[in-house]
Amino acid sequence: MKAVELEKTYNPKDFEDRIYDEWIKNNEFLPRIREEVKPFVIVIPPPNVTGVLHMGHGLNNSLQDILIRYYRMNGVPTLWLPGTDHAGIATQNVVEKRLLANGIKRVDLGREKFIEKTWEVKKEHHSIIIDQLKKIGSSCDWTRERFTLDEGLSSAVREVFVTLYERNLIYKGKYLVNWCASCGTALADDEVEHQELDGRMYHYYYPLEDGSGQLEIATTRPETMLGDTALAVNPDDERYTKYIGMKARLPLTDRIIPIIADSYVSKDFGTGVVKITPAHDPNDWEISERHNLEKINILNEDRTLNSNVPEKYRGMAVMDARKTVVEDIKKLGLYIRDVDHKHQVGHCYRCHNVVEPYMSEQWFVKMKPLAEKALDAWKKDEIMFYPKKWENTYKHWLENIRDWCISRQLWWGHRIPVWYCDDCGEMTVSRTDIEKCPKCSGSNLRQDNDVLDTWFSSWLWPFSTLGWPEKTEDIKYFFPTTALVTAYDIIFFWVARMIMVSLEFMGEVPFRDIYIHGLIRDKHGRKMSKSLGNGINPLDIVNEYGADAFKFTLAFLAAQGQDILIDSESFKFGSKFANKLWNASRYILMNLEGRNILDFESVKKNDIDRWIIHRLNEATSVIEKALKSYRFNDAAKAAYEYFWEDFCDWYIEASKLSLYSEEPAEKDRAITILLKLLSETLKLLHPFLSYITEEIYLKIPGNVSSIVNSQYPVFDPASSDEGLAENMKQLQDFIRQVRTLRSEFTIPPSKKIKLKLRFDKGFSSSDFFKNNRALVAMLVTAGDVDFVDSKPSEGGNISVAGSGYEAYIAVRDVIDVPMEIEKLKKEIEKSESLYKRASGKLSNPQFMDKAPEDIIEKEKNTKEELGIKIAKMKSYIAELQ
Repeated sequence: MKAVELEKTYNPKDFEDRIYDEWIKNNEFLPRIREEVKPFVIVIPPPNVTGVLHMGHGLNNSLQDILIRYYRMNGVPTLWLPGTDHAGIATQNVVEKRLLANGIKRVDLGREKFIEKTWEVKKEHHSIIIDQLKKIGSSCDWTRERFTLDEGLSSAVREVFVTLYERNLIYKGKYLVNWCASCGTALADDEVEHQELDGRMYHYYYPLEDGSGQLEIATTRPETMLGDTALAVNPDDERYTKYIGMKARLPLTDRIIPIIADSYVSKDFGTGVVKITPAHDPNDWEISERHNLEKINILNEDRTLNSNVPEKYRGMAVMDARKTVVEDIKKLGLYIRDVDHKHQVGHCYRCHNVVEPYMSEQWFVKMKPLAEKALDAWKKDEIMFYPKKWENTYKHWLENIRDWCISRQLWWGHRIPVWYCDDCGEMTVSRTDIEKCPKCSGSNLRQDNDVLDTWFSSWLWPFSTLGWPEKTEDIKYFFPTTALVTAYDIIFFWVARMIMVSLEFMGEVPFRDIYIHGLIRDKHGRKMSKSLGNGINPLDIVNEYGADAFKFTLAFLAAQGQDILIDSESFKFGSKFANKLWNASRYILMNLEGRNILDFESVKKNDIDRWIIHRLNEATSVIEKALKSYRFNDAAKAAYEYFWEDFCDWYIEASKLSLYSEEPAEKDRAITILLKLLSETLKLLHPFLSYITEEIYLKIPGNVSSIVNSQYPVFDPASSDEGLAENMKQLQDFIRQVRTLRSEFTIPPSKKIKLKLRFDKGFSSSDFFKNNRALVAMLVTAGDVDFVDSKPSEGGNISVAGSGYEAYIAVRDVIDVPMEIEKLKKEIEKSESLYKRASGKLSNPQFMDKAPEDIIEKEKNTKEELGIKIAKMKSYIAELQ
């Protein structure tokens, strides 16, 4: 047989794109459906269609790819369903900014043309994010790719909206919403990010209506006083009980407002008197509902003051109005003081501008009935969180849920399927577009201008992507899905909502396993962001190190329940591992020259062959258990240790005894086993290093089909041999000791040593050592190994001892003895000085009292290590003399 030549240096750019194209061309990622076998299914968390791949996506999709490739190779029908999100606010912002760069506003285009323009931008950006997912090796079934605004998902969205409306779970009403003036739309509570800001706390008086006194209040937003409809005190606050039921004059207006009692008011915060502005504070809204107070909205949609305030303030921006109101209160003599005050201020999650509590008519979903079912599912163990701690977050959110504001004042998105008849005033909610009013048959109809929150389509993702509401074969076979892999920042945004809606419409949870991975942070633990300039572009990493290095490094670092601290240099780790795989495979394939490949099952296996089969078997078991419990780092570590330490450092080195044999039959036997083990090792590593394993696998004679759908190694109890493993461990410890001694005495690698070996009575591995005498000699570069019953009488032998054996290395012939003794004496002198210093510290009461515990422990360890080192060097001198 001819040798197989791999390129001398590993260069992933030579083959990664070519291999991915082959995988697509050969439909390797399509599920191989077998009706009797339960499939493994993941729906991808859909990235924003106008987004680009960031490290969070890179981690998320790398981990999903490992799972998908692992189960696919285990013969399970496997579906990884991809898609993108229309991302209402984000995408509309992208398009509006592009238009503004040309001096055009969206209102100049009109709704239809703006939507046309947005579809163009969607098509342009869609290929970017999808190509990036392909670049990192994502093995999705692209034939099933979906988009949250495609025709099928639009049908699902309408079905859910109308059905929830029919079940009295969707309603329209005036309510306090989070209003982003920059985006021009309402936001759900979980779309508001709170930041602590430096502000001012303003103190001033409200005069009593009867002129008998005045009450002091404190607020961070004095301009909202123009929408006050009451003052409130705690009913148990003795300072103010006499004022309950009285009235106060609202400064700067001609209005009179009541003084009410409500237990929400804290006696200890501020002055104990609270101004109530129902239309601009959620807590005040709740108080107004209990006391039937008027709700006065003082803002326009652009954060300017409206016609409900005195004329002087109309049209003013919020901050200008605040300044003017404070000045005018001072002129009235009602101002007391203002002081520094840190407080939490809501900001839009998308544009990061300040969000105002704002009374507006919106559409809402009643969440409590849905949340109760989702809580029950968790209590019945129908869903499992990995790590388990995230169950508490899930439980807390569902127990404290508020109705979900689902309407958005945007043009891009699923338009709300509601029509209003201007002839008779009828409102119609419909699954299909209507042209005539069902009540009066009039045609003067207009559809609701708002669109649905983006999450309203993505909460349907696990079943809408499979064809629901149609009863498709995909729904029947692939639903419910198996696992969800996502980050912890969207447990409520997405995870909990998917569970709620799936229980409502499908009667079961959408997935059982929920793996929550950490966030990617820089080496200082900071979240990656544009403002800090600490972000890493995944495509830059792939370009420099390859997609396999990218995926393997992330998997190796993805400890369950922890964030990943990383920088660009970190990916050298994965690159070195891939390089090691390339070089080891190259060495094996080069040794095919002139060899005959035999039947693997029938060739005789020696001790080392059986040991590496045992180690491969053990690694297979560890990886299986780790991936089934979503411990990616444990799986990657097992793959790494097996390949680098067991296969390369020990087995390939040991195989040289046979490969360099004078016997052709022994060479054929050895290369047959090496090739088989290389194939199985490549399969073991494939989920973690997908491209390089494919490139090498198809170079191995006899491998004609892609590794993607090959059989993953299966744990076989018959291949386990713990006795053999213990024998090999003893031999490895011995080899390391001898190699360490060679290093300590700087014995050149080319010089063969004389080695004698004595076993203690009852040493269980003695026969193993004797049977592998030639291997021991090769691995320590010894002329031969003599087995003796007692310590040699001649001098010049340095001994190394292990558990059950003692070895004697004749070093006199391979070193300069006088020079070596002098070197050892100097080293002893230096070590004794350090030992004395450590002893002095540990006997110093002041050090022992004041030093931290870890420093004391470190000093103790140093002293102990130095003592052992000194004793060993003294024994060396004695043996050499």
